[in-house]
Amino acid sequence: MPKHGKKYTAAAAKVDRNQLYTPEEAISLVKETSFVSFDSTIEVHLRLGIDPRHADQNIRTTVALPHGTGKSVRVLVFAQGDAIQASLDAGADFAGADDIIARVDKENFFDFDVAIATPDMMGKVGRIGRKLGPRGLMPNPKSGTIVPAEDLPRTIREVRGGRVEFRNDKTGILHVAIGKVSFTPQQITENFISLMEAVKAAKPSGAKGVYIRSVTLTSTMGPGIPMNPSLVQTMNQG
Repeated sequence: MPKHGKKYTAAAAKVDRNQLYTPEEAISLVKETSFVSFDSTIEVHLRLGIDPRHADQNIRTTVALPHGTGKSVRVLVFAQGDAIQASLDAGADFAGADDIIARVDKENFFDFDVAIATPDMMGKVGRIGRKLGPRGLMPNPKSGTIVPAEDLPRTIREVRGGRVEFRNDKTGILHVAIGKVSFTPQQITENFISLMEAVKAAKPSGAKGVYIRSVTLTSTMGPGIPMNPSLVQTMNQG
């Protein structure tokens, strides 16, 4: 088995694996146990009471984090006509039609984090779906990345401002970044609450029993901090 380094071991020693921490305690600990030299990302890992084998129980949606993730998001827009310049004016890093599609297809151009498209472009974008799909870059109505041309500026601003897409993996677990260690406890708390409200709102009708089974907070390379799911679910913006 691989051995952890001294810094990780020291950080992990601060976490009682048999204790379920309150949200306040967990947020304090996740900042305290981050030992890397860079501004590490804080993630929430949620084990849900869903059966991913059933399509109607899979979760894929978005949440607007009030303080963003602390990460700069590069946006590419598939559009045509006046919508191209409107997208660039709204903050898109790249925008175009056949020219952008050709770059992705022939040059393997993937220097972007989110792809947005207008409905009239999806017939052409679908041709490069085999390249975009495996990278999680294919525009999709469930993720709010296929929008009418008039909605492009608003969508681009939301994505750049902190809108995050999340979906469960094949084991029914969600992994979502909610900020950076440099964020204040209040910022982390407010982002966390927004995420939990979105997760609860996305509960599939077919999910039976306990929906949120476990909640773990962690930072890049840091130890996982188990949280009390019942306390988490009673948090609110007020």
